[in-house]
Amino acid sequence: MGIRDGKRGDPGAQPEMVLSFFRRTLPFSGLESRSLEMLASHARIDFLPSGSRFLIQGESEVEALYLVQKGGVRLYAKDETGRETLVDFRGEGGAVGGMALVQGGRARLSAETVEDTFFIKVPKETFLSIVEKHPQVARFYAKAFADEYTALVFEELKERSGALPEPGALYLMGSRVGQIMHGPPVDIPMGATIQQAAQLMERNRVGSVLVADPSGEHLGIVTDKDLRKTIAVGMPPEAPVEIIMSSPLGTVDERVTCFDALMTMMNRELHHLAVTRDGRVAGMITAHDIVVMQGKSPMALFREIMAQREIEGLYDHSHRTPQVIRALVEEGAKAGHITSMITVINDCLLGQVIKLLLKSLGPPPVAFCWMMMGSEGRREQTFKTDQDNAIIIRDVEDPVIARAAGVYFEAFTTRVIEHLVKAGFPPCPGGIMASNSKWRLTLSQWKETFERWILKPEPEEVMHAAIFFDFRAGPGQSAFAEELKRHLLPLIQRQEVFQRYLAANCLQARPPLSFFRGFIVEKNGEHKNKLDLKERGIAPIADFARVLALRLGIAETNTLARLEAVGEDGVVSRDLVSEVGEAYEFLMQLRLVHQLAQWERGEEPHNHVAPDILSELEKRTLKEAFHVIGRIQSFLKDLYKLNIA
Repeated sequence: MGIRDGKRGDPGAQPEMVLSFFRRTLPFSGLESRSLEMLASHARIDFLPSGSRFLIQGESEVEALYLVQKGGVRLYAKDETGRETLVDFRGEGGAVGGMALVQGGRARLSAETVEDTFFIKVPKETFLSIVEKHPQVARFYAKAFADEYTALVFEELKERSGALPEPGALYLMGSRVGQIMHGPPVDIPMGATIQQAAQLMERNRVGSVLVADPSGEHLGIVTDKDLRKTIAVGMPPEAPVEIIMSSPLGTVDERVTCFDALMTMMNRELHHLAVTRDGRVAGMITAHDIVVMQGKSPMALFREIMAQREIEGLYDHSHRTPQVIRALVEEGAKAGHITSMITVINDCLLGQVIKLLLKSLGPPPVAFCWMMMGSEGRREQTFKTDQDNAIIIRDVEDPVIARAAGVYFEAFTTRVIEHLVKAGFPPCPGGIMASNSKWRLTLSQWKETFERWILKPEPEEVMHAAIFFDFRAGPGQSAFAEELKRHLLPLIQRQEVFQRYLAANCLQARPPLSFFRGFIVEKNGEHKNKLDLKERGIAPIADFARVLALRLGIAETNTLARLEAVGEDGVVSRDLVSEVGEAYEFLMQLRLVHQLAQWERGEEPHNHVAPDILSELEKRTLKEAFHVIGRIQSFLKDLYKLNIA
């Protein structure tokens, strides 16, 4: 199936390339030179054309480790009925077949190249000799097996969520930007006229041109939309093109997923991105390209929100978010991606509400920053998330301006909250909203409030205030929130008593597992025989990530990003951090699929799940997730010497 003739198949013809590949590829990069040289001498370079099925689940004997040198591989899982579904993608440096070699047996998943692909193949005997000599290699592929196992669990969750995408569709989560980009890009030199840019776009039938300086560096982009604006304002066609270009040029690497490219476009409000290969622009991708490949597009909802000119027109948009979630779940997106997308859409809606309200009320007397907290601050919203927000107002010495600001922001925040409620965001039951005068403070007042919590902590107050430590900037002067964070982080790091209170708060919700690892469900009430995924599973992990991030002075608020940063610091082992991250993703995925099903049945979404409805694989994974929570709680007890039973 592959070719081994000449320079392609013989690593001896390209020894430095093969050795260099192993030196930069995990887990081999950590081996000593002698082992690396032995690997390189036994490895073979192989080539498979696009669409080659080289492993079949349960049938193929795995005789070598396949390392992707260039190209890509999709992995498929087959269920009892014989139907296959996409579960993972391996790009450059990715490995296929490792765990089958370590544990013995046949291929665990089917593998197929998605483009012309070059492999570096390590024969079974060579690979096993390395595993025997270096146990860390075996551990690495055991982790890879855990990832594949997790992928199968997520696949079951996706199955339970309903319909699947049409056969042959390009998947938003697995497809890379390089697969759908248009190229090469069309350049126009700096100093050329607007008319020449229009002629060049027409001649090449493209929607954009890149403006380049004499050295060939791209300074910006001119799109067909820019040309329409030029005509609308009566700008002369002989004006230089750099006057209307957008700069700097938005770029994305060709290996990035289409989902991440879409997130970049939405966050930066861009329609075009230049695609780079090895640091140089190789092509272009547009929002339309992704819309076409995806079908139900979050970008369409995003653009509709941005186009609204009346606040009332925004009320129905949040009710369409579940449709976006449905499309993402169908395409195999994991919880971290889905909640990120929900956050971008909700941030967009909030920003448009505030923008239109400011236009209606007139500019405020002083600058402000809207502050998002809780799940909003962590960028982890799901369905019908309660509001948790506040506002930072610039300090002013003039008492007249201060009074005017007080009157203005009381009316402003009250109206923002009312509009958000009408748009589908329930008010916070605890009143943690900017419309509450307690949470409508100047920057100096916020510093004093946080200092009181940190320097003189009271257990009850700290428990309720923990939500505030997940804050991030919303619309307005983000510098206010950034200054507040810079002020607080060093203070928290010095106050271990406060950290101990936060850590103790993490231990309040015990994992709902019996001594024999059965589920402990609600005994009565509305949620009888069910588990609370949020309070008993998701919240303890978010609490764990928060306390360690604050201990280390990490400004990030997202739970998965906090865990990653904590793992890099070394205070927690990377293995435990990885397990916690996987547990969190699974619990969030289970919660999203559960709430999606409720929404589609017309029910009010909640966080309580009956274990009886889960598959055996889901139950087992849920128990493992709760077991991980027990481990992190034991870790915090030891770290902070908390003698809590």
